[in-house]
Amino acid sequence: MKTLLIVFHSLTGGTRQMAEAAAAGAREEPGVHVLLQSAVATKPEDVPAADGYIFATPENLAAMSGMMKDFFDRSYYAALERINGRPYATLICAGSDGQNAARQIERIATGWRLKPVADPLIICTHAQTPEAILAPKTIDTAALARCRELGASLAAGLAMGIF
Repeated sequence: MKTLLIVFHSLTGGTRQMAEAAAAGAREEPGVHVLLQSAVATKPEDVPAADGYIFATPENLAAMSGMMKDFFDRSYYAALERINGRPYATLICAGSDGQNAARQIERIATGWRLKPVADPLIICTHAQTPEAILAPKTIDTAALARCRELGASLAAGLAMGIF
């Protein structure tokens, strides 16, 4: 049985919805155990124990969230040279474009020598005012379907040994 670790942080609920949709899609694959964990709850030893990853973060001030950065800070050296070649994907709930958050995760994944299996999936909420940025988010059905498909695809690739 393969393990897919989905690590997320969400302040307003958008990223959580995206991560949950990816997890739901991945759970359709019978040969894969899916762990959906908050960045805060994820321990450094959880990373090398998994066979593949989805990292899900909001875009905060044109960057990944501080809690996701904390997860990577705590986990980076414990996983270094132990997870080379494993597959990963990224989900970003953005207010504007999400590209810098995607670049940050890509740089960390490159250091870990992970293999990207898809372009970052960035869902833009267009929240631009302080009120809109801090308001609870509802991700639309079509966007959640894309997240679910990404989770299902990564899990299927793990189960079939493609990744």
